[in-house]
Amino acid sequence: MEFCPKCRSILFYSGKRAFCKKCGYEKEAENYSIVIKEKRKKEEIPIIEEVNIIVLPTTRAVCPECGNNEAYWWLRQLRAADEPEVRFFRCTKCGKTWREYS
Repeated sequence: MEFCPKCRSILFYSGKRAFCKKCGYEKEAENYSIVIKEKRKKEEIPIIEEVNIIVLPTTRAVCPECGNNEAYWWLRQLRAADEPEVRFFRCTKCGKTWREYS
């Protein structure tokens, strides 16, 4: 990241040119690299893979699908840090996954 020598704003890159959006300063970019960052969609729900299921703790919870009384459980922070975690359950018998909000 580079800053404009005139107004101290961040320089933006376009091709091999660096420019300031605030004052219009331009220069040729010497050494630059492009960084691509992927964002995770908000509607994605993280699910524990089948391989890791053996190490999860179990609890007494009634499965809405088959009525089994035992399920694996784990906690995930899906919303803001000041909001409670969401508890996920997965039936030990049929594999149905559901969640419980605190």
